[in-house]
Amino acid sequence: MHILVIDGGHVEAEFREKFGAGHEYSFHSCDSDSLAELVAKQKQLVILAAAAGAAFCYSHLPGTRPYYKFKCPIFIDCAARSLSEMLSAHEPDCGPPDGTLFGFCGLPTLLNRSLLEVSLYHEADREKLADTCAALGTDYRVVEDRVGLVTPRVVCMIINEACYTVQEGAATMQDVDLAMRLGTNYPRGPFAWANAIGVARVYAVLEALWDDTHDERYKICPLLKRQALRGEPFAV
Repeated sequence: MHILVIDGGHVEAEFREKFGAGHEYSFHSCDSDSLAELVAKQKQLVILAAAAGAAFCYSHLPGTRPYYKFKCPIFIDCAARSLSEMLSAHEPDCGPPDGTLFGFCGLPTLLNRSLLEVSLYHEADREKLADTCAALGTDYRVVEDRVGLVTPRVVCMIINEACYTVQEGAATMQDVDLAMRLGTNYPRGPFAWANAIGVARVYAVLEALWDDTHDERYKICPLLKRQALRGEPFAV
């Protein structure tokens, strides 16, 4: 199968590790001139849009359509925006999707796992999802089409709570990371994990969760907000 990844250079290694060497890969930006031609030539194609909303972008070429109009399975990173939210913003101008849309968890470090975390836009697409994931060679689990899906919601909330712990002077970043790795067997401490995901991406997920729920669990810690706005990683 040919896997076309739009705006996914930051997780190229993870995509290749996740789906393996048995597939052909192409990595393109969302405004690449060659995308439409590439899509037209492929008989077995899956599009993975690794930047939230990338599949809804227009090429700068006159007369081209948003990429969710391509007639193939399209997986869109839904960590910070749900499928329903993205479609509602574009359907009035572009109409319904021609391809089969799925959401997925595409944040760095959260992609290359045994299960692909997926959401559905149409319940009737479950069979198509099963066939597509079988062709990709991955097991999967369907989660609700909500901002943050499941894993991004949990991991980003933990990072946010760790930021409050440090901001309040209860521990240092190094102490928190060490305690979480040794005490809970996490693969990374919260601050190292935030750096690996990208602090700005963590901030974007939490901001979307707060806007969606106004749940105090997702109220962004000023320490995290400052680092995200400055574009700086945590010093761990």
